[in-house]
Amino acid sequence: MHETATAAAADPHEGEPYRRIRAAHTATTVTVYQAYRPELGLPAARDGRFPAAWKRERMTWIKPSFLWMMYRCGWATKADQETVLAVEITREGFDHALAHACLSHHVPSRHGDFAAWQTALRRSPARVQWDPERDLHLDPLPYRSLQLGLSGSASRAYADAWTVSIRDVTPLAREIHALVRAGQDEAARALLPRETPYPAGPLPHLGA
Repeated sequence: MHETATAAAADPHEGEPYRRIRAAHTATTVTVYQAYRPELGLPAARDGRFPAAWKRERMTWIKPSFLWMMYRCGWATKADQETVLAVEITREGFDHALAHACLSHHVPSRHGDFAAWQTALRRSPARVQWDPERDLHLDPLPYRSLQLGLSGSASRAYADAWTVSIRDVTPLAREIHALVRAGQDEAARALLPRETPYPAGPLPHLGA
């Protein structure tokens, strides 16, 4: 009984809201992650902006969670996701996207009927998914992490107006992954980007 109580008290996830944006951020910027094939990712990191070949009319998904990005790209091993970018964007742009986003799935209590949600989704330049956050071993945690999809005007603004800097963090991903594989979780955890609750305020239209 004593061991159970101690384990519960030591639970680092206790009290974590089911949906919350956690990110590396400053007073003016927030860092999100994406993974691309080297032909796109390397020029973007070199020049600090997305190249002309980056399709601005296509929906693009950005993730404030480094470990969720690692889950998605398999620690930069999946095809066409070998280059992981840390994209620092303005908080003004990020907040604008959140304010005008729509959930990517229909929630009757929030959207009303299915047709109303479809209309809202078509009109929105951004959409949100809440996916299970991941631990160092990329196993799911009991709370959710934000994925933000940008299309149309939001996608163009992300590429050409909101982006402040772009860094290639593939070497960091590989270093952390190597430590995890070697069983050195504490050392790996020390290298993770510091992600803290992002002060977006209540987002009832996004279920948070």
